[in-house]
Amino acid sequence: MSKHPQRAPVELKNVRLLDPFRGVDRIGDVRLWPEGPEPISQAGPGALDGDGRWLTPLLVDLAARLREPGATHKASIGSEARAALARGIGTLVLPPDTEPAIDSTAVVELILERAGRLDPAQAARVLPVAALVRGHAQDQLSEMATLAHAGCVAVGHLGKSLRNAALLRRALQYVAGLDLTVMLQPMDADLAEDGVAHTGRIAARLGLPGVPPSAETLILARDLELAEEAGARLHVCRLSTAKGVEMVAAAKTRGVAVTCDVAMHQLWFSELDTLDLDPRFHLLPPLRRQQDREALTEGVKSGVIDCIVSDHQPHDRDAKLAPFGLTEPGASTLDAFLGLGLKLVHAGVLSPLGWLTRCVAAPARVVGLPASRTGWMLLDPEVDSVQTVDSLLSRGHNSPFLGWSLPGRVDARFPFHD
Repeated sequence: MSKHPQRAPVELKNVRLLDPFRGVDRIGDVRLWPEGPEPISQAGPGALDGDGRWLTPLLVDLAARLREPGATHKASIGSEARAALARGIGTLVLPPDTEPAIDSTAVVELILERAGRLDPAQAARVLPVAALVRGHAQDQLSEMATLAHAGCVAVGHLGKSLRNAALLRRALQYVAGLDLTVMLQPMDADLAEDGVAHTGRIAARLGLPGVPPSAETLILARDLELAEEAGARLHVCRLSTAKGVEMVAAAKTRGVAVTCDVAMHQLWFSELDTLDLDPRFHLLPPLRRQQDREALTEGVKSGVIDCIVSDHQPHDRDAKLAPFGLTEPGASTLDAFLGLGLKLVHAGVLSPLGWLTRCVAAPARVVGLPASRTGWMLLDPEVDSVQTVDSLLSRGHNSPFLGWSLPGRVDARFPFHD
């Protein structure tokens, strides 16, 4: 292993090394270089004693709204990047639906400049995703190659899908030659309309306008077909239905270059959690049936679903004060992301390496982030803490996990930013 010329290695003894990039799960001593861990027979006398704790990569979150630019009364790049690293997340991928959207080099430069001011020992890296189209008109492609050159790691369209299939087809054909992943969220704008909950008996009982499963699956079928035809690399964002999981599995079987993710909260909640009309559960895509939740969990377990994301969307207090259907959708989830992943491990849904594959290695591959740039952490997976408003580090307090006892304490971080 080549040695980094500017950074001395860190030696640790008695750690459980979990490296999802190399499939390593071993207990022993480690010399940690910026390029990655090197198992050694015996650490030196000045080594940090891990005392059986886990040495893992810092997590990579493919979807975190930071509310900057556009809504700094809710949060900022600085506030959320610092909260993320403290909670074991070393990389935040910023979706393009900021205000203004990430459709010009000026916006990319603003984001990278704000993120670059932060101390890398105290804040997560921020990687922007370029908008597929310019502005809100959805009738003109962005200068994707220029935006990638400026620092964007992927291109995408999040929220409700592009109505213009011909424009999307041209975009996928163009991106296929750029070696970039296209990130698309399948939600038909016409079928979703103003829906705020899963279409079904519970939404009808509560008098809430619904979002039918077909809002996801019809667009997903279109996007998969167009990506296959163009030979583009597609990443499907925020799956929420059992049928959606089946469709992605079938596409993978026939050789389509597709990966996908699910929001962490979709693995823990269902439409039943909307019965009390708690605005913290106003989410898009909406929480769906228990059968969908189980299918999503099985998809994560089997590997059909490649990545788990936080889908972090911090809000100010006023955004969640109105009646359920009039509040802004989204949940603040950075503070719970690591603990919920460990909870999947403790429940036997995933092995430790399986969890880190879904939350580090696979997301890193989607955006072309080398293993050497993820950074590392020393983690005690058994120490529990209760999520309270006072314990949240994100400026967004709209967390559906308040009151939950979650495992995981980050005792040391080794970001090794370049």
